[in-house]
Amino acid sequence: MGQRSTVGSLLFFLWLNGICSGFKLENCTYYNRTFESVYSVPGDMAMLNSTLVSSDTFNFTTVPYNITWYNLKTGREMSNQTGRILVHRETLWFLNVTVDDIAEYVSILRTPSRCYRQGIKLVVDLPIAGQCGRPKKAFQTLTLGVTDKVSCPLKDYITKLDSYNITSSIKWYRGCDLIVDGTGKFTYMDKAILKIESVEAENNLYTCTLSFTLGGITGSVSETIDYLTVSVEYNLCYCLSMCLGSNFSKRCLVFVPCVGRPSVDIVWSVRNNYIMYTTPPDRVSTSKLNLSMQDDPQGAWLELLLIISELREEDFNINYTCQAVSDRGSPKGYFTLLPTDPNIILPIGSVLGGMTVLFIISVTIYYLFKVDIVLWFRKAFPVLYTNTDLDGKLYDAYVAYAQPRAIGFSKEVEEFALCTLPQVLENACGYKLFIGGRDCMPGKAIVDSVEENIQASRRLLLLYTASTFISKRHTSSTSSNNNNISKSSDNNEWKTGDRSGSMSFDGSEDVYPDSRQQLECMAAMHRALLEGSLKVILVELEEISPAQLALFPESVRHLRKKQGAVCWWKNLRTRQRWRTCVRRREDEEKGGQATQLSPSLSPSSRFWKELRFSMPVRGKRASYPEKTALLNL
Repeated sequence: MGQRSTVGSLLFFLWLNGICSGFKLENCTYYNRTFESVYSVPGDMAMLNSTLVSSDTFNFTTVPYNITWYNLKTGREMSNQTGRILVHRETLWFLNVTVDDIAEYVSILRTPSRCYRQGIKLVVDLPIAGQCGRPKKAFQTLTLGVTDKVSCPLKDYITKLDSYNITSSIKWYRGCDLIVDGTGKFTYMDKAILKIESVEAENNLYTCTLSFTLGGITGSVSETIDYLTVSVEYNLCYCLSMCLGSNFSKRCLVFVPCVGRPSVDIVWSVRNNYIMYTTPPDRVSTSKLNLSMQDDPQGAWLELLLIISELREEDFNINYTCQAVSDRGSPKGYFTLLPTDPNIILPIGSVLGGMTVLFIISVTIYYLFKVDIVLWFRKAFPVLYTNTDLDGKLYDAYVAYAQPRAIGFSKEVEEFALCTLPQVLENACGYKLFIGGRDCMPGKAIVDSVEENIQASRRLLLLYTASTFISKRHTSSTSSNNNNISKSSDNNEWKTGDRSGSMSFDGSEDVYPDSRQQLECMAAMHRALLEGSLKVILVELEEISPAQLALFPESVRHLRKKQGAVCWWKNLRTRQRWRTCVRRREDEEKGGQATQLSPSLSPSSRFWKELRFSMPVRGKRASYPEKTALLNL
């Protein structure tokens, strides 16, 4: 019996040696794999993929080749077995792994001139009782406290199945519990990635299971991932601002899920040089490694401080790296020290405060001297304004006032309209005015004259006094006020005592004998308030009391409230105060004789500035050679 066993063993050895000798006789070049073993468990599917079909081996796109798989343990060529084995070119599939499949499998690639071979071991481990997941685990690193990702190691399976146009699905497990996509802090990403929000220090394993149908058999393959949780100040890369000469310390904190003392070391480094703990400590050194155990979740915290007693210029703008070194990987985190920025709050505050004060002063000055500033700007930069001569208008302003022999007529108003306005606006300022009673064409209908000339004017000057818009029924209530105004005025001020009445602008039974002023007012208010095609300038020739203003037409009151009025009486009041002081001195010199002063006709006085401000802008005039030549004749 013993001799038979010895002879059988000898024959098996010679047969196996013959197979190996057969490989050598083919003169096959051997190529190693990066990973020479594939791990599986009974019941799973397994894929053995040869990497010989590569441009690093031969030009597989032009050279014909074939691949044969062999079981090195039995020496047999691998072939398709229904429900068990599927051979597809460079890939050998086990559709239902058993313990009997443990062996080394050799792929031989033959070309017309060469031969290549590669060996892959299939290792089948039995599951550990009472433990979910696979016995062999892949190791990855997760960052504690932030969002991180776990990658499934089955990407090669997914890529191969996609090349077959075979659909597959993946499920993730946390320990023994299925993770549902989108629930809690877990999200499936890109089929092979699990995103975890706010990673916690826990002693759980993650398992990814890939399910698919191949060769008519539906199966799955799984991989379990063990991870190292690291917190190097949350493993963030950031910058710190510190002052030159100050002291500085930074903590590197690492959590390791484990039972007992972990085999993990922590080091600080700068410019690829390790920083060590020294006694006495150097200017740049580390503390002793501090270890503290934790029960829930079970593991250990490792802490190492970087200490710089005095910051110098060479300590800035370089990376300080903390690295956890273990057989599972070497995660790291770093930070950069930057010198503190200069304190710019005070300069910025001063600049902003100065700009605010300057803005307030500018607004105040503009509010107080708005008219003067605008008039100066018009005079200094006329080229910035459009030439009004090209707008088709004949007049800069239409002057509307109470005509002679009309109710509300006043010689002072007529004198102001026919003498004062032309003397200043036309002669001194160059404006062209249309004045009723001066520029009217004899025999022309009043309605046509008013309509055409207002249409041909850019502005309308509405001259009025206290009794201009007051009808006869209100004369008695205002006569005393008018008489008082007449008594308080001298020869150069407005006298209202000779006004016999006013027009019926409010629709009373008294009708204005001459309808020209009524037409002018109606046309002006219609264009100004309804059409917006004409700007009306209210020229107030005497002070209006609230009682008198209440009797004005509503349209005039609205326009006066909206844009105000240019008040001639304010100019007279100012001159009256100044004249009183002058009279006192002159009376003393002339023995009490009164001295009269004429109203100011200077365009630089306040009243005329305000009126010019409301008048059309006179832009730069274009020169016409023909017209200039005719004027020079």
